[in-house]
Amino acid sequence: MIDGWQGKHGPYLIAEIGGNHEGDFEYAKELTYLACTSGADAVKFQIYTGESLVSKLESPDRCSHFERFQFTPEQYINLAEICKKEGVVFTASVWDSSAFDWIDPYMKFYKIGSGDLTAYPIIKKITSLKKPIILSTGLSTFNEVRTTVEFIQSQNSMYLEPENLALLQCTSMYPIPDEDANLQVMNLFRREFNLTIGYSDHTVGNDAVEIAVAMGAGIIEFHFTDSREGKIFRDHQVSFTCDEIKRLIHRITKIKTLQGQMIKEPTISEIEANHVLTFRRAVYPLTDLTEGQIIKEKNLTILRPNLGVDARKYETLIGKKTKKKIPAFSQIKILDVE
Repeated sequence: MIDGWQGKHGPYLIAEIGGNHEGDFEYAKELTYLACTSGADAVKFQIYTGESLVSKLESPDRCSHFERFQFTPEQYINLAEICKKEGVVFTASVWDSSAFDWIDPYMKFYKIGSGDLTAYPIIKKITSLKKPIILSTGLSTFNEVRTTVEFIQSQNSMYLEPENLALLQCTSMYPIPDEDANLQVMNLFRREFNLTIGYSDHTVGNDAVEIAVAMGAGIIEFHFTDSREGKIFRDHQVSFTCDEIKRLIHRITKIKTLQGQMIKEPTISEIEANHVLTFRRAVYPLTDLTEGQIIKEKNLTILRPNLGVDARKYETLIGKKTKKKIPAFSQIKILDVE
């Protein structure tokens, strides 16, 4: 099972090969091995047959497209075994209800793609398998997301827990313009649901992913390819390469370092530089103070460093009597006044 969606580098990173193999099994194996070296936590496919996904009567061209991209059960299992051998999690969006029986032993969690957010019969089958679920939310309204979340949770109370159900902000276009990424939806989901929140990327470039990480995305999903050069199939254009994932991981490390922790106190660097003392002010006499002198506001100023009486106690010195002579601009010690 998944341990709270904790990735090796912070957010849980899913490299989706999806259909980028274009039906070439040897190429799919090459992409799988390459993705396993990228640093991603999981490698993802889509399991379907043309006829189990699209009506060949109503949409024959789409049906033929998916038939060209489909693999046999043995081939999908081979890809899962490669991931297992390489120490990377294998997962898939399963769009063929007959596939659950043979693929489930290889699945640590299931991904429900945006197109299946309303496919309740498939969702019900997935919940019966009692494994964590990631739900993408492209194409949907907020009310549709809420209704599907409630449906999933009604099937099994395990999906009330954030380690068992995650929501990804997603826009189902390839590619999408920047203004359609709508990363703020993650904040809406975080406010409305006690679930793990993440982002599924279909933009060009890495800006959206890096911003999503900075916004606290717990899961990042992106398409994966070996190269975008000379590729016609649309998904390649929104895909990360192996080197780009490695650079992304470096950026994630930088982002997480800059984010730090939700603790407000002087940092080690501030303390070691003695800045807490040297940057803050204390109360100092503007002129020499004689012994027995009553201190007035006109006698005082506040200066760095914070030696003697802290500037926050400025008012407490007014009206006090000095016990000894205190030279101008020297620190005032609390024991020197009464």
